[in-house]
Amino acid sequence: MEFQVTDEERDGWAVLRVAGEMDLVSSPSVRQRVHEAVARGRHSVVLDLSEVHFCDSSGVGVLIAARRLMRSCHGRLRIVLPARGAEEGSHVNRVLAALGVRRLFEVYPDVRAALLEDVSPLTA
Repeated sequence: MEFQVTDEERDGWAVLRVAGEMDLVSSPSVRQRVHEAVARGRHSVVLDLSEVHFCDSSGVGVLIAARRLMRSCHGRLRIVLPARGAEEGSHVNRVLAALGVRRLFEVYPDVRAALLEDVSPLTA
C-alpha cells in the first residue's frame, strides 16, 4: 500500500487519515500535516492510524511531537487505533504499548467515537 495522508474537517476537528507505513521517509509528512492543521487554527486533531501497517521509531517520534504540539497550544489530539486492524490487530498499538508510551495518548476504536465528547478513550 502506498503511503497517503488525507484530511477533512468534521464537527470542528481536523481528521487526518494516514495509510501505509510510517517510517523515516514518510513520517515527516504526517508531522507537516499536523502543523498545517494547527496553522489553520485547528486545535482539535484526530489522527486516524487504522490503515497504518507499519510504524518505526520515527513514526512514534512524530506522534509524541504531535502530542507535545497540541498540548503547547492547549489543543486536543485523539488517535484512532482499532483493536483489530487490517492484519492481526493494530501494529501501531502494539509498538506504542511495547515502548511504554501508549498511555500518553487518547485512543479510540474509530473516528466516530473520537469525535464524540461523551465517549471515553480506550484504556492502555
